[in-house]
This record gives sequence, C-alpha cells and structure tokens, in this order.
Amino acid sequence: MKIKQYQVDAFASRVFEGNPAAVCPLTEWLGNDVLQAIAEENNLSETAFFVPIPKGFHLRWFTPVAEVDLCGHATLASAHVIFNILGYPRQSISFDTRSGELTVGRNGDLLEMNFPAVPPKPCDPPHQLLDGLGQRPDEVLVADDYMAVFDSEAVIRCISPDFSKLLELDRRGVIVTAPGTDVDFVSRFFVPKYGILEDPVTGSAHCELTPYWSSKLGKTGLNAKQVSKRGGYIQCDARGERVNLSGTAVTFMEAEIDIGTLEER
Repeated sequence: MKIKQYQVDAFASRVFEGNPAAVCPLTEWLGNDVLQAIAEENNLSETAFFVPIPKGFHLRWFTPVAEVDLCGHATLASAHVIFNILGYPRQSISFDTRSGELTVGRNGDLLEMNFPAVPPKPCDPPHQLLDGLGQRPDEVLVADDYMAVFDSEAVIRCISPDFSKLLELDRRGVIVTAPGTDVDFVSRFFVPKYGILEDPVTGSAHCELTPYWSSKLGKTGLNAKQVSKRGGYIQCDARGERVNLSGTAVTFMEAEIDIGTLEER
C-alpha cells in the first residue's frame, strides 16, 4: 500500500523558511501505530493526516512521539495541499479535529485559520522554568503552556534553554515573548516534552499570544514574528473567544510512502 505525502513550509513565502510539516491525504484511517510510525520516520515537528468527511475533512496531527490536540502550522500546510494541490473548489475548508471545528479560508494570498483563543493567566513562576530559561522574566503566565514575558526582542533571541529543566514542567511547553522591533511582538517556543526542542513557527502558541498581546497593546490586529533560526511571520486577529491566524505556505516536496510492510505487521 502506498500513500502520497507532501512536505510544506508553513508560515513561509519561500522554501527553507517557516515551519516544515508533512501532510498525508488518506481515503480512510490507518491504524494509530502506523500513523505514529510515519510521523516518527519523518522526524518533523508535525505530520498531518486527513480523511474526507461530508462537511469537509477529519484532521489529525502527530509529533515524532505523540498525537497532539492542536497544531497551527500543520493545519495551514494541510489547507495549502487541499486548496493548491488537490484543487478544492470552495473558499473555506472545515476541519473536524480534537480541538473542535477549525476553518481555513482564502484571504487574497493568505490562508486564514480560525482557532479557539486560549488566554493565559498570571502565575507564580516554577523554579524549573526560571532555571531552564536562565533569566528572570518580567511576567509569567500559564495556559496550555507557560508564557514568559521579557522586555526586549534581543533577550528572546539570546535565550539558550536548559531543556532538561523544561522537561520537568507540567505543561506542554514554554513560550518566551517580548515586544518586537519591527512587529508587534516576537516569540520562541520550546517543546522538549513532545520531542521538539524548539519549534520553528507555532500557530497554536499564538492562540495564547494573541489574546495576551491584544490586551497589552490595546489592538485586535497584530503582526507577529517567531524568531527561531528559520523564522516566520503570522498575522493575528483577536476575536473574543476565537483568533484568526494568517500566513502563506509553499510546497517543498512531493513523495510516496510505501507502508506495505507496516500494514502486514
């Protein structure tokens, strides 16, 4: 049995930027062990799989070690494949996911994702967070992840985490963020618990970042940059209990996976 796979650079205007994701269109679901094995073999931060359903597509995301509840860049990559490679005729795609219904629509050259907002709340910083970052933030908040807020982009770029300390935390990962020099805010995202030391560009983290910076800066439309080594831009729009996250994507590779031996196990 062979299936198609596309590797897409999400939140990128050209290849070798943004966050790479693998995307596998399926006609029906394979076993969870097969899906996880494919993601492990790819060794990308996310591999997305989707199956057509009457109202759109059922979408799932896997890191090299586990299935996750939400992934922004792999959703963007999946929409890119559905619109631009599979020729989906409608202006909007509905995805059924573990995080509920997510939609992605065309907005000029951008793909615009509508996700649930996840506002973080202030908290006392765990010592593992402070030890792991090696710097004391101005503010620490928590939602799905810990968010450490600093006063300058330069500090964010210079942070070199002790990942063994961050592994001890009780949340998915750690976001570090600050006001940007040429954008509204910058961030980085560390997720060692899911086999990803630093994620290049993270849509789901912006479900937390957008409501925080919208409140802090007193504006709903925000321009953001994730300042990882690859880097990428996200346009963010705070809409109460939802956020719109927009970006572009490019196809890097088309391939075919032979999973016959896995299916025979």
